[in-house]
Amino acid sequence: MTIQNRYLSRWSWVVLPALLLSLIAGAWSTAYAQDSTPSADDVAIGVLDTAPVYIACDENVTAGESADATPIPADSPSTTYALTSDSVARYISEEELAGQGANTAIGETSTIIGNLYFDADGNPMACSRVDVDLRTLESDESRRDNFLRGNTLQTDTYPIATFVVTSVEGLDGALANGQETTFYLVGNLTMHGVTKQIRWEVTATLDGDNLTGKASTEFDMADFSIEEPVVGPVLSVDSTIKLEIDVVAAKA
Repeated sequence: MTIQNRYLSRWSWVVLPALLLSLIAGAWSTAYAQDSTPSADDVAIGVLDTAPVYIACDENVTAGESADATPIPADSPSTTYALTSDSVARYISEEELAGQGANTAIGETSTIIGNLYFDADGNPMACSRVDVDLRTLESDESRRDNFLRGNTLQTDTYPIATFVVTSVEGLDGALANGQETTFYLVGNLTMHGVTKQIRWEVTATLDGDNLTGKASTEFDMADFSIEEPVVGPVLSVDSTIKLEIDVVAAKA
């Protein structure tokens, strides 16, 4: 069964919340949190020093669950934007290679699925989600890819990386059609068997029934219990890994 079929079968009511593009605006609602636009100097992307938020999205109910947690309701969306096959997820890693020196390793995959949800007022909703199949990441070096799958990411055991939105920061109004807007998404990233709350910077553009944009963040390998992939010609790898997602979504 493909990742897409497994995904759709689990989310029969169209709640396969998606990506990082929980765009648009609004004030506080029970489905998400939105702050006034912060300055770039005040916002740091990456893993936050806070526990994952308990969120009532079917199979995600265990993320950060605790006795004193307050559930965020998974209300039915009014509008859905589905990621298309043109969306791409990638990692960017700085490494040191024997006989070559500094090198930037980039691995990508288009095996990425998800939906972006909005309520009747056009506000982005918690539970928007994206799933990436880590088994399909490819760089310019097959030996690197095989080692990452078999040892570093252990994709036979942890094949999927999942991001579920819990709040939106930096929006003070709905996205203007044709206008590029930058804001931040906070949510639970589950990867390699570990769930952390993480902040992404998102630049997005609404164009009629289409949404496009890029989301970026970073993490330290230790945050997700990932060991440094030093093997063969690789002498060392910077512990900070950058993540990017090129988002192409169409109104469903």
